Amino acid sequence: MKTYILQRFIQMIIVMVVVMLVSFIIVELPPGDFLTTLREQLTDQNVDPKVIDSTVEMYRARYGLGENWFIRFGKWAWSLMKGDMGYSMQHNRPASELMGERLSLTIWISIATLIFMFIVAVPIGMLSAIKQYSAWDHSFTFLALLGVSVPSFITALVFLLLSVTLLGATTVAGLFSPEYVTAEWSWAKFVDMLKHVWIILFIVGLGDTASTIRVMRARMLDTLGEPYIDTARMKGLSGAKIYFRHALRVAINPIISSIGLRFPQIISGSTIVAIVLTLPLIGPLLLEALLGEDVYLACSILVVLTLALVIGNFLADLALAWLDPRIRFES
Repeated sequence: MKTYILQRFIQMIIVMVVVMLVSFIIVELPPGDFLTTLREQLTDQNVDPKVIDSTVEMYRARYGLGENWFIRFGKWAWSLMKGDMGYSMQHNRPASELMGERLSLTIWISIATLIFMFIVAVPIGMLSAIKQYSAWDHSFTFLALLGVSVPSFITALVFLLLSVTLLGATTVAGLFSPEYVTAEWSWAKFVDMLKHVWIILFIVGLGDTASTIRVMRARMLDTLGEPYIDTARMKGLSGAKIYFRHALRVAINPIISSIGLRFPQIISGSTIVAIVLTLPLIGPLLLEALLGEDVYLACSILVVLTLALVIGNFLADLALAWLDPRIRFES
């Protein structure tokens, strides 16, 4: 087990270095850079050309944009390894400050969405398999297909429409009520967030929950047809022991192993929903950084999301090894 953990740790380091390099290259690929965008903005504002030139040169010197991209990558990567994510050229602030609260809210909502997905999808998938071809099975299958087919941003738009037209709501978007948007964190602000977050969890997690129901149903049906399940029935074990102690532990393996992949999928999938519902999450900030060619901010966000992916995969593998006794790692 120690050897396995060491190997995975080395693999994680290699993956992070490759992602850092590839992310920097991809963000640098579009023609022009932040200075090109800045010059166009200042020109549209009818700023004096001399002021534009001096401003552009100031930013070029401050962020080293006149240097070769490989040198700039080396400086940024070295700073990142020391915990410094660099500066956002658009906002003229440290990238870590911009990402701070947005990243914590994004991770919190993503974890809550994963919990919501498991609490809803696993029991429904089990019941649908146990009651195969019943009215419950057909109903859940239809709802799962509907959830997989409808994009999450469409669900968000429908929610906004129904809230305004049927309920007469005036503030249906956002994660907080207007009076708490800029307020400091307090118990009242936390309670206000809980009042708003449940519908966000439903919208963001609907697609993953629906697909997990289908996977759980299929795996449960396969497991219930295994010979050892028939042996357990012939020994007189109760249905609860058969379903939960024997079938569930095997059927849930693909879902556990996909946790590491689902976590970044939820984060990226919530980007459009966050834009529609004006949520202060990391997705809209990444989109803004990419459109503005804010290379250090965009690459820092991509590296953090990749880190969440590799750590999630590692924890999922450990959970799978603990859950399924058939899986063993070399010690």
